Amino acid sequence: MVTSLPTSPLGQTGMAISRVGIGAWAFGGGGWVDTWGAQDDAESIAAIRHAVDSGVNWIDTAPIYGLGHAEDVVGRAAREIPASERPYLFTKAGVIWDEQRPLDKPALIGTRKSIRAELEASLRRLGVEQIDLYQVHAPPTDGIPIEEYWQTFCDLRDEGKVRAIGLSNHTVDQLDRALAVGRVDAVQPKFNLIHREATDVLAWCASHGVGAIVYSPMASGLLTGAFSAERMAALDEDDWRRTHPDFTGEALTRHLELVDALRPIAAQHDVSVAAVAVAWTLSVSGVAGAIVGLRRPDQVRDWLTAASLRLDPPDLAAIAEATARASADARPPAQPRRETRPPNPTAN
Repeated sequence: MVTSLPTSPLGQTGMAISRVGIGAWAFGGGGWVDTWGAQDDAESIAAIRHAVDSGVNWIDTAPIYGLGHAEDVVGRAAREIPASERPYLFTKAGVIWDEQRPLDKPALIGTRKSIRAELEASLRRLGVEQIDLYQVHAPPTDGIPIEEYWQTFCDLRDEGKVRAIGLSNHTVDQLDRALAVGRVDAVQPKFNLIHREATDVLAWCASHGVGAIVYSPMASGLLTGAFSAERMAALDEDDWRRTHPDFTGEALTRHLELVDALRPIAAQHDVSVAAVAVAWTLSVSGVAGAIVGLRRPDQVRDWLTAASLRLDPPDLAAIAEATARASADARPPAQPRRETRPPNPTAN
């Protein structure tokens, strides 16, 4: 039996998404650049099923995750779920690889031919006839202007191959240019208590009625409350975090201090630190949902409560103070929502 979770409208797409969704990056397993290390497919599928049974109704993936493997796993999991309970499937295009290209230098391609080929491959791996949300993974570097690749995405929506279209990792200027070509259904920026650069993008979404789903709300594990210097040392050799600046030296110390500042808030609400970190992103105007990475079924309980957790003004003030102390820049935390009720109470 599927449990109900609070939902929000994803812009004007007609989809009401649970406030938290499944991020499929880790399902790609090992053997490629940016891997999270080895991952058992059966455990991935069990994690997806547990999250869906708990009320999560969408999964975000991409072809580059495991060089197609994550999409295969998500497709297998979706086919095992009854049609009436099947989650929305979101994926992306624009980051490709081939045997002649080093894995640490994937191509960012925006040609019509490449995007259409990627779509057909994703449809096949996911085992569906229509993708619910198809997103540009990142701005192409092959010289194709946004007006051209966004027109391709608009055409795919018009043809019914995808239900909605979005842009990930794009600036406000690029979003304005895309909007001049055709409707933007959704935007996906990186956003968390450590990396808040997308505040302007989220404000753009709020002012244009565009659905925003943020990724990395727990900063790739830093804000879970379970990460430590010892955990860092024990990561798989091919785990990308071993060499990332956020996870080394003084930055790691600051980030773990931020986590310690979140613990009293988590204790007050009887939730995990991870739930507080995710709920903070959901408190920002314009955010419809947060993508949360998943590897095992038991991890779901750590962040699921974020979907219904409402941080009060004292909580937000304490978080703002802790973030200012831990931040390497002077950017202030984004402003919370002004409403005092759930964003879409009739959609539950």
